[in-house]
Amino acid sequence: MTTLQTVFAKAKADNRAALVGYLPAGFPSKDGAIAAATTLVEAGCDVIEIGLPYSDPLMDGPTIQDAVHRSLVNGTRIADVMRTVEGVAATGAATLVMTYWNPIDKYGAERFARDLANAGGAGTITPDLTPEESEPWRAASAGAGIDTVFLVAPSSTEQRIKAVVDCCTGFVYAASLMGVTGARESVNVAAEGLVQRTRAHTDLPVCVGLGVGTGAQAAEVAAYADGVIVGSAFIRRILDAPDEAAGRESIAVLAKDMAKGVRR
Repeated sequence: MTTLQTVFAKAKADNRAALVGYLPAGFPSKDGAIAAATTLVEAGCDVIEIGLPYSDPLMDGPTIQDAVHRSLVNGTRIADVMRTVEGVAATGAATLVMTYWNPIDKYGAERFARDLANAGGAGTITPDLTPEESEPWRAASAGAGIDTVFLVAPSSTEQRIKAVVDCCTGFVYAASLMGVTGARESVNVAAEGLVQRTRAHTDLPVCVGLGVGTGAQAAEVAAYADGVIVGSAFIRRILDAPDEAAGRESIAVLAKDMAKGVRR
């Protein structure tokens, strides 16, 4: 298993930000998800987030909702998520699962953490799990040797930022805006200030997500953040492609542009 610590240390030594790509398990198909994520790694992504499809995705914008719906129609289950993680982790990329809390809770926290670790997963991002309710999951994750990542937002107070970063072990996810996911024409100007505020409370890497859709935007964010997170822009290309092979070709082009961006 490649750890997040290894990835961010290497990126720092290279004087660049890490590139983090997101795709849901089971999209565009169960095997297609592994193939697409592998393509992202080959094109320059350092970390891959595998989304666990959920029927009530509160944070997800229309693009990710569409992909998640297709994944659920494909019959994707937690076992498929773990198989996807195993396939992606085999590439050498640090591989996370991004999931809402309810699926973990129903599956069993210790069981989920253990199965994820056994699949080669490096940790999880849990966008709706609050610091006040996170202790059982943090304990299960620590016991399994996987990292926990939580979110801060532009609206977060200093007290809330400190509470969140105290629960993080891998990196801190800085949501660039209030709202749902989706590529936008520009990244919210509040993102840089949020990164600075977050760094005042932690030495962990701070990665920015929500809104990054081009290599130029990746370069802009990489100038002040430790990592650049991209999801909807990749998914949109797969959705617009006539078949899975064309989708992989399209995301490879974008990922290479993003990888150049984080190195500028």
